[in-house]
Amino acid sequence: MNESFGIRLLSRLDKYGPLCVGIDPSPALLAAWGLDDSPAGLERFSRTVVDAVGDVAAVVKPQSAFYERWGSRGIAVLESVIADLREAGTLVILDVKRGDIGSTMAAYAEAYLDRGSPLAVDAVTLSPYLGFGSLEGAITSAIANDAGVFVLARTSNPEAVALQTAVAGEIFAGAAAANAGRAPLGPVGVVIGANLSTLDQPLEQLNGPILAPGLGAQGAAPADLARLFAPVRQAVVPSVSRAVLADPERIRELVLRYRDDCARHLSS
Repeated sequence: MNESFGIRLLSRLDKYGPLCVGIDPSPALLAAWGLDDSPAGLERFSRTVVDAVGDVAAVVKPQSAFYERWGSRGIAVLESVIADLREAGTLVILDVKRGDIGSTMAAYAEAYLDRGSPLAVDAVTLSPYLGFGSLEGAITSAIANDAGVFVLARTSNPEAVALQTAVAGEIFAGAAAANAGRAPLGPVGVVIGANLSTLDQPLEQLNGPILAPGLGAQGAAPADLARLFAPVRQAVVPSVSRAVLADPERIRELVLRYRDDCARHLSS
């Protein structure tokens, strides 16, 4: 892997359009699909999504928690899913939301960002609420491995508003500093909900990608992307999960619809 994460991400978005598809095999979705809540059901669900979107989505984002709940059997499924996606050339963001300090953060970085790890992905989500400086080990590892991180900044869940508003300035400043001088995009992205009513952070100074969850089930529509992210529209990665996963027979159709709608609004 010689190209930086920023180059690979922009290339995928340019070729396949601006969309990240989440793989969220929750017990409720497994039941809705008529699958057992078991490692076998987990694998069937995951394989169906990978087969449906692996060649049409720029980015795929498995939610680690739904695999971890099955211990080693679930992690084995996750490893296989990651390997298949990466072999197909799909960028993989693992949604793990890790946040710790020192050697523990270094161990998380080794698990997810080191090229030799069985769980190695293109990027991970990180929690900065032990201080932005606590992420240094993961950011250093991301740079060394041509990978990326997405730091929780202004997420789509309403419970986080007070806390995240209070510290958003520090998070954006830290990400911008880590990305300074890196072209075309630095490795430190932020997570900003597409369902926010307003956003008062200087996105133009970020120089990094923006993962924008909240489409569909959380109330955001593709039109919200242009409203919130107009100054940095080329760096936005809209993310959708439940809205395209409800019916296993329609996943590809719905992903293509969301992808094209997002592209239309972000290019207008």
